[in-house]
Amino acid sequence: MLPPRRFLPSLSLLSAFESAARTGSVTAAARELNLTQGAVSRQIKALEQQLQVQLFVRERQTIRLTMAGESYAREVRESLRKITTASLNLRANPFGGMLNIGVLPTLGERWLAPRLPRFVAANPGVMLNLMTRTGPVDFRLESLDAAIHFGDAEWSGVQMALLRTEYTMPMCSPEILRDRAFATAADLRSASLLHLTTRPDAWEQWFSANGESTDGVHGMLFDQLATMAESAAAGLGVALLPTFLFEQELANGKLVHALTIGMQSRGRYFIVWPPDRATYPPLVAFRDWLLTDTAADR
Repeated sequence: MLPPRRFLPSLSLLSAFESAARTGSVTAAARELNLTQGAVSRQIKALEQQLQVQLFVRERQTIRLTMAGESYAREVRESLRKITTASLNLRANPFGGMLNIGVLPTLGERWLAPRLPRFVAANPGVMLNLMTRTGPVDFRLESLDAAIHFGDAEWSGVQMALLRTEYTMPMCSPEILRDRAFATAADLRSASLLHLTTRPDAWEQWFSANGESTDGVHGMLFDQLATMAESAAAGLGVALLPTFLFEQELANGKLVHALTIGMQSRGRYFIVWPPDRATYPPLVAFRDWLLTDTAADR
C-alpha cells in the first residue's frame, strides 16, 4: 500500500532541499538548479511545512542542517540517485529490461564474459550490466538483480542455484619450480605462499588435506585472483588457484603446477537473487540461459 500523498513531496521540493543540503548554501543550490535564491528558499520552506519538521537552522546568511535534516538528506539523496539511474537506464534501453548482475572480477572476465555474446544474441531486448564485487552483496543496499557468489549455500534471505564447483592447484612461475624442485606438500612450507583475502584459510585446508601441519602458514595477501596469479607468474611465490580460470597461463607456460596435488574447494559458485526479483523477466531469461549454458561445468 502506498503512503498517503501528503507524505510524498514533489521532486522539485526534494531537489531543492538535497542541493541546499549538499552544498550548504541556498545560493549555490539556486545556481545548480538554475533558479532564483527566493525560489529555492520557498521550496525548502514548503517542504518543511509539508513534513512539519524543521530541516535547516537559518543563521543570518547561512544555513545548516538540523539533526533531522541530516538524516532526511541521506535518504533523499539515495532516492534521487536511484530515480536518476533508472531514468538513464530506461533512456538507454527503452524497449527491453535492464538487468544488473554482481560478479567476482576474475570470474567475470575469464568465465562469464566470453559466454555473454550468446546471451545477448538470444535476448536482444535485455540490457545487461555487470558490476564487479569481491564478496557477497547485500541486496537491500545495492541495486542488483542477482549476483554470482562463491561460497557455501548458507545465505539467508536469498534464492540461489548452483553454477559450478572448483578444483584448485598450487601454481608458480617456471623459474621458481626449476630453482626449488618441489617434491612433496611439505616442501611448499618453505616457499612464499600467496593468499586471497576472501579465502584466508585456503592454504590451511590444502596442507591439512595432504597431512601437513597448518601452523605458521603466512604470506602476501591479495584481494583478487587475477592479481595473485600475475604475482605468482612474476616469481613472488606459490598461489593456490582455480584450474578452470587459469588454463591459458598453464597452456602457454606462464604458470606451472608447483605440485600436481590439487584440492576440491569447499566453496562453490552460485547465482543468487533476492526473492522479490525471482520472476523479473530479464533475470528469468538470464538465469535459465546461464544454467543451461554452464550445465557441463556442473
